[in-house]
Amino acid sequence: MNKAPPYWNKAKKNLTKKDKVMKDLIKKYSDKILTTRKNVFFSLCKSIIGQQISIAAANSVFLKFKFACHGKINPKNVNKLKPSNLRKCGLSRQKVKGIKELAKKFLDKSFNPKLIKNMTDEEAIEYLSGLRQIGRWSAEMILLFTYNRPNIWPVQDIGLLRAISNNYKKKYLPPEAFVNKLKKKFSPYCSVATWYLWRSIDDEPIQY
Repeated sequence: MNKAPPYWNKAKKNLTKKDKVMKDLIKKYSDKILTTRKNVFFSLCKSIIGQQISIAAANSVFLKFKFACHGKINPKNVNKLKPSNLRKCGLSRQKVKGIKELAKKFLDKSFNPKLIKNMTDEEAIEYLSGLRQIGRWSAEMILLFTYNRPNIWPVQDIGLLRAISNNYKKKYLPPEAFVNKLKKKFSPYCSVATWYLWRSIDDEPIQY
């Protein structure tokens, strides 16, 4: 859990050389690293729960969900839960359907996360987006946090866009051309740049 991705130090050196803002952020937030749970089912559930609600609300719902699963969030435990049990955790009907369907697809192997290893980022995003309640943003969070893919640049993420505006003295929303320019500049380590930009607006590192 506390081990940095293999590319982490190389990425920091690369970004430090390329960009003054990145250099300052990397120096300022040297205390923590991007970590992974290596549990895609857990992360997908957390992603579905957190959609369109505040971090505080998501944490509250997630704790109730974890309790309902007797502390072990896995396909078997989730599959045993009745929709009414999930609703009592604070989940909407759509999220209940998404999580229940997710558990079934893991159990009947109609969704196989092992296939993602050999997919490109775009192929993996498309595959993950085939799941109910999982869109491009959620798929990108999975690739970044669960698989630690090095070059994820989630341009739909409000936090990332706000951090770009703050750090590069741009209006909100920052111009699309500028966001794309940063992507080109930060490749092949956009995930690391994203993580540091997030840190600049929320000192507690995000984890899915």
